[in-house]
Amino acid sequence: MSNSSGSNSSGSNSSGSNSSATEPTAASTDYVQSLARGLSVIRAFDAENPQRTLSDVARATDLTRATARRFLLTLVELGYVRTDGSVFWLTPRVLELGYSYLSSLSLPDIARPHLESLSNQVHESTSVSILDDGDVVYVARRPVSRIMTVSITIGTRFPAFATSMGRVLLAGLEPADLDAYLDRVDLTPLTGRTIATPDALRAELDKIRADGYCVVDQELEEGLRSLAAPIRDRSGAVVAAVNISTQAARYSTEAVYATLVPAAVATAEAISADLARTQTQSSPHQGKRHV
Repeated sequence: MSNSSGSNSSGSNSSGSNSSATEPTAASTDYVQSLARGLSVIRAFDAENPQRTLSDVARATDLTRATARRFLLTLVELGYVRTDGSVFWLTPRVLELGYSYLSSLSLPDIARPHLESLSNQVHESTSVSILDDGDVVYVARRPVSRIMTVSITIGTRFPAFATSMGRVLLAGLEPADLDAYLDRVDLTPLTGRTIATPDALRAELDKIRADGYCVVDQELEEGLRSLAAPIRDRSGAVVAAVNISTQAARYSTEAVYATLVPAAVATAEAISADLARTQTQSSPHQGKRHV
């Protein structure tokens, strides 16, 4: 998932803006291909593939073995990767790359006590995500001990279209940004319940805007229900989302709407109020995201 997002780290696009006009592309003279390749090597490692061989990394990044080897050994020298000679894995130092951004974003610190209170109230895991490149990225989380196959930590990403937080964030996009997202997104269903067509997703997003929240029933994972509400900045733009996730066996659909939705909406409003109080004109990056 997400989502959270969601972006999202976040990206750096405020609601309603489109960064593609100013950011370098692969065809631009400002684009540093070696940096992009090095970052792709880091991203080749994830929760499902914490250790990779040289061949694995080369395939995942579409690099030659020789090029992948140079990048990996450079990352080893810099302390971001370790190897035993046959496989490679990331070191905790790679977290510094994300913490630099997260430390500049006040949202996680603002959200954390609210998530704690919400989890204590509903006895379920709670999270905040932002939107980044079509994914939700988790920036704050208060887990509870439950047996779930989905492992979520800060920085976890999920496709926005299949998550409650992701849909809340997508519903907050400007029409042009949403159109661009729907034009490029791969809506491969994750379960038999997942919305899998642009028209169906667009209709769902319209409903979310009208309702002010989103409920996703077993579309990311069978047996998992989640709901989310928007976090807004002082201008009213949706910059993040708060969610509650639960097991279908614990909460019926009716109970989700009756109990969890009001709690999530109230928490999102409280976080939004605190966020608005802390925002100043000197911190324009707050809450921005890439779609």
